[in-house]
Amino acid sequence: MNIIIIEDEKPSARRLQRLLEGCNLEAHVLLHSVEESITWFQNNPHPDLIFLDIQLSDGLSFEIFETVHIKSAIIFTTAYDEYALKAFKLNSIDYLLKPIDEDELLLAVEKFKNRTTRSQDVTLDFNDIKKLLINPIDRAYKKRFSVKVGQHIKLIQVEDIECVYSENKGTYIHTTEGRNYLLDHTLDFLENELEPESFFRINRKFFVNINAIKDMVSYTNSRLQIKLNSYHDQEVIVARERVKDFKLWLE
Repeated sequence: MNIIIIEDEKPSARRLQRLLEGCNLEAHVLLHSVEESITWFQNNPHPDLIFLDIQLSDGLSFEIFETVHIKSAIIFTTAYDEYALKAFKLNSIDYLLKPIDEDELLLAVEKFKNRTTRSQDVTLDFNDIKKLLINPIDRAYKKRFSVKVGQHIKLIQVEDIECVYSENKGTYIHTTEGRNYLLDHTLDFLENELEPESFFRINRKFFVNINAIKDMVSYTNSRLQIKLNSYHDQEVIVARERVKDFKLWLE
């Protein structure tokens, strides 16, 4: 199978390449921008399958389709959450949410292999998808949350939040004052509401604020343990598959 990866973050591209090798597949071509991809497609036979990041360094990857008629099957990779899910479900597009999980990658590849047709013709209206995908460079993120305290409503500024976590089917914020407050939102919803330069989802249960990190230490199974300024209720562990992206985020 002829596979290429289009991803502007080279460490992420190499990680996906290694994950594919674990599935006994090889991606020999790694492209990193819209311009580079257009040039490559204009001068090379199109592959069987493309792993395509949505947000590239010089624009949205959909811009490739405005210049080149792609004849390959596509699996999108994205750090978006709610908007991407909505857009892709509406258009029946295969996608993988970053950081890419090895088991989910294997399922996506198997789904592609079991298709009745070898390739998909990219004729979807990507303008409609772009309307559903909000560019993180342009969008406004949450600046405050309102929480209920008894009969009162309290406003919590985002910069005063050390972490956001889920526990017993509830979602909570922990503040720099050492207080916990229940939110009405899920962690999945907050994926697109918290400013990504300040908040990182280290596992399925935790977002951490970069300004609240006091210390980081190695942990079992190639994970990291995070020490926050005032949150001590439970261990805060970076999932193994997110450690590399977490380290990149720190920089």
